[in-house]
Amino acid sequence: MTAPHVTLGEVLLPESGAKQTDKIRERRIAVCGVMASASIPVYNSSNNPLENSSSHNASRESLKMELLADCSLLPGEERIIDKDIIYICPFSGALKGKVFITNYRLYFKSADADPTVTLDVPLGAIGRVEKMGGASSRGENSYGLDITCKDMRNLRFALKQEGHSRRDIFDILFKYAFPLSHGLLLFAYLSQEKFEENGWSVYKPMEEFRRQGLPNDKWRVTFINANYELCDTYPTILVVPFKATEEDLRKVCTFRSRGRIPVLSWIHRDNQAVICRCSQPLVGMSGKRNKDDERYLDLIREANGTAKLTIYDARPSVNAVANKATGGGYEGDDAYQNAELVFLDIHNIHVMRESLKKLKDIVYPNVEESHWLSSLESTHWLEHIKLVISGAIQVADKISGGNSVVVHCSDGWDRTAQLTSLAMLMLDSHYRTLRGFQVLLEKEWISFGHKFANRIGHGDKNHADQDRSPIFVQFIDCVWQMTKQFPTAFEFNERLLVTILDHLFSCRFGTFLFNCESARDTNELRSKTVSLWSLVNSDLSFYQNPFYTPESNRVLYPVASMRHLELWVTYYIRWNPRIRQQQQSPVEQRYIELLALRDEYLKKLEELQLSDSSPNSSHLSNSSTPNAASPTQHITHLHTPF
Repeated sequence: MTAPHVTLGEVLLPESGAKQTDKIRERRIAVCGVMASASIPVYNSSNNPLENSSSHNASRESLKMELLADCSLLPGEERIIDKDIIYICPFSGALKGKVFITNYRLYFKSADADPTVTLDVPLGAIGRVEKMGGASSRGENSYGLDITCKDMRNLRFALKQEGHSRRDIFDILFKYAFPLSHGLLLFAYLSQEKFEENGWSVYKPMEEFRRQGLPNDKWRVTFINANYELCDTYPTILVVPFKATEEDLRKVCTFRSRGRIPVLSWIHRDNQAVICRCSQPLVGMSGKRNKDDERYLDLIREANGTAKLTIYDARPSVNAVANKATGGGYEGDDAYQNAELVFLDIHNIHVMRESLKKLKDIVYPNVEESHWLSSLESTHWLEHIKLVISGAIQVADKISGGNSVVVHCSDGWDRTAQLTSLAMLMLDSHYRTLRGFQVLLEKEWISFGHKFANRIGHGDKNHADQDRSPIFVQFIDCVWQMTKQFPTAFEFNERLLVTILDHLFSCRFGTFLFNCESARDTNELRSKTVSLWSLVNSDLSFYQNPFYTPESNRVLYPVASMRHLELWVTYYIRWNPRIRQQQQSPVEQRYIELLALRDEYLKKLEELQLSDSSPNSSHLSNSSTPNAASPTQHITHLHTPF
């Protein structure tokens, strides 16, 4: 018989295992700010100027306090408004309850549903707010709000039609969900959270380059971009060929889109092959050439004696040709005679945006079960995942074979980041550790200028912006696919990946804000916001994979065929209560229990040894007590579920 369930954030969890559930709740407060335990101090509503106590009766006030006790406010979070409302739940129907809106979240709790339904949505995850129906609309619950979220769910609320009852909540929600469009600060700048760890110290460029064995006699560190004068979307510290002068770099800069010249991302310690990243050359329709750029790529090739430098252009060839019309292009054989050009056929940001939109249509609110496989195929999402992974495999394989590569797309901040970081994840086991993965994201995505602000639209009301695209979500999906194929190779678990994506949108931390380092410096991000890694590194055990087995020199080659790729159900369909959520798989949970049991026995053994060495308790060595049962006695009571 199936155990009864309770609803947490509209996700069903088994009631059994009270201690486990309590731990999950406590950690969810830290991770997403979504659930709270009864021990949270009650918010003092009398301090809220919007509260008019004379117009509320005692029972309503009691309900309000109960709701606030359930919702743990973050330091710096302030309540803006509360309202009686009806949530049109796609799974349970219309549910009466109360909604609270703070400067960080929307929180709803049903009043009479059994089990209770709660919603806890960071306002940063809201992409669009629309009015539903009008004052004259007919039909039950036809007047209210439609909310489109960036995290694969939509919300619908109904209100009473008389007296413009939705005007205040719409205006407040619109204002605080899109603060930048209203001259307000993102919540990350208002947060007053404190953590044991300082996440901003995770990535130090010089330390990371030294770990790779740089600089050396072939590659040097340059500070030519210290003031972002060479390229305003690149980091300040770059690694370039030793023989390239500063003047060479300036000349190459004029021939690369956005000034994003080829620079080193990673070097193979043994064969010295390198991964370099850049943007497309500015060839144009007339087929322009630049001798400095051609010579510069030859310096990259010569650094480790590569016979022919491989240039991986992430785009389909037809797109690369089309880009000539706007002044871009690709490296032609006639100009770059010591290089071979390979197109990887990965589509652009617009195709990826539409693909994820189609995926959302078939998984939310209801999974299209009758034609599931054909519906999933029609989204092309897994096909795009396959092409990205396949491209990264080609890059990693070339490097393993001792051949240096250059990777670019159009501007070198979307598909390029996907390919370089995935290839580095395959080649370098350091990036598969918890802290190493953080360094990888900081380096290849954040410091090298993936346009997070444009792609996610933090605090921006313009939901139809053509710059929006799930490029980083797609990358994290590719990482998840690798963790499924190599379950012992990664120190981190799926929980870390979901946490990263949740806070990609939430605006609670500064980590993914703005487009590049220069913008972050201008906005004093590091001194005024908290890093996501401060949260993660303050409780590393929560994100650790218990099956992790360190292997320093192992190169991972995932299988990129459609038969071996699967939809990440626990992310894309997690809001559907029919998808039973388990915080851990039974095997993982059992393994953790056994590790805890081992630690318990080691502790008892240590205590016995200490007591045995004590002169006053030497008689204990020959006695047995019921409290110090042997491991064999304990293990006979264990029931393995697999």
